[in-house]
Amino acid sequence: MIPRIFIVDDEAPARARLSTLLSDIVADCPHYLVGEAGHAQAALEGIAATAPDVVLLDVQMPGMSGLQLAEQLVSRADAAKAEAPLIIFVTAYDDYALNAFEVQAFDYLVKPVRAARLAQAIARASRLRQPPQPPQSLVAPAADGATASPRQHFAVQERGRMSLVPMGEVLYLKAELKYVTLRTKSKEYLIEDSLVSIEEELAAHFVRVHRNALVARNAIVGVERGIYIAEGEGDADKPQEVWQVILRDIDHRLPISRRQWAVIKALVR
Repeated sequence: MIPRIFIVDDEAPARARLSTLLSDIVADCPHYLVGEAGHAQAALEGIAATAPDVVLLDVQMPGMSGLQLAEQLVSRADAAKAEAPLIIFVTAYDDYALNAFEVQAFDYLVKPVRAARLAQAIARASRLRQPPQPPQSLVAPAADGATASPRQHFAVQERGRMSLVPMGEVLYLKAELKYVTLRTKSKEYLIEDSLVSIEEELAAHFVRVHRNALVARNAIVGVERGIYIAEGEGDADKPQEVWQVILRDIDHRLPISRRQWAVIKALVR
């Protein structure tokens, strides 16, 4: 499903900024921008007319606040026995996060919003709004043999702009602190997708080698014994001899956990 998006912010520059960010991410995160409004009453009318899946909503607005508007949208949907749009609050303040989730907010973004973070929120919303799929045995093949294809790029933030990294160039993804490092032959990037969501979406492309790392299946060229220092784990800074995965194009090795060893060994046989 391609989500329909409506922007609500009382500041025109803020609406323009969100509109620009949406244009920047449309290739990797398809969507329709169906409307925008500068105050709550216009938003209520516009949302009723366009039936968006997602509303990007400011918190502080004159008159009815974003929190009050969100309550109205939920109440109207309940009264009509319909589904309320998913609310993604976009605000310069993080003080309202608790209140936002009390009115069933789907996500909470703090300005200035980064394109990658916005794309992540919309992608999650899109997956949530996907209609239930019938069992595979009941799905008739498309007449032309076509099947739905997964995304082919990762959106990455670099020097203030967003770029797209082709899936085929990604060798591994590793969780580090609050971010995930994406590694290609020549560069590293930080992305905000979680390893869990990537693994669920792209299991055919990536395989888990360790609790904090996914590796492109077609990048694995072998395994070898090596020394690994388990930083921040139970035996922190204690060298351990483990199996490691060998990847094409780079010398860097990633440890293979005991739990994943059988899976990786089967891939390299």
